[in-house]
Amino acid sequence: MKFPIVTVTLVSAALIFVVWEQTREQPEPVTASRFADLSANPVERGTVVDWMTGQVSDFCAEATGAAPGSDAHTGCIDGSEAREPACRRAMADRFPGIVASERIFRDLSITLMNCLVPQSRPID
Repeated sequence: MKFPIVTVTLVSAALIFVVWEQTREQPEPVTASRFADLSANPVERGTVVDWMTGQVSDFCAEATGAAPGSDAHTGCIDGSEAREPACRRAMADRFPGIVASERIFRDLSITLMNCLVPQSRPID
């Protein structure tokens, strides 16, 4: 029986990658304060989109008026998760890769919010 050199090499490479991934420094979580002074400290579009998609539960609670865990809230989150890939592509097509102004951040945030959690009533 021949020794499986290719298999051993691939498995070794995968294990090395896993160990490397576990030991490298994890980025700090993004908070709203990160977007306070965009002209002096611009941020990548993907960071804004990631942060906004992390706020979907709050958006759904506000949009449905239902408590987290309710059927309406859960349905809103499920719908948002289904729309997320299309919304991410739309933001990549419509907005620059670097968000360096409050106006672009506001437009990106509102557009993404409306895409992830569309509302059929006027917003108060």
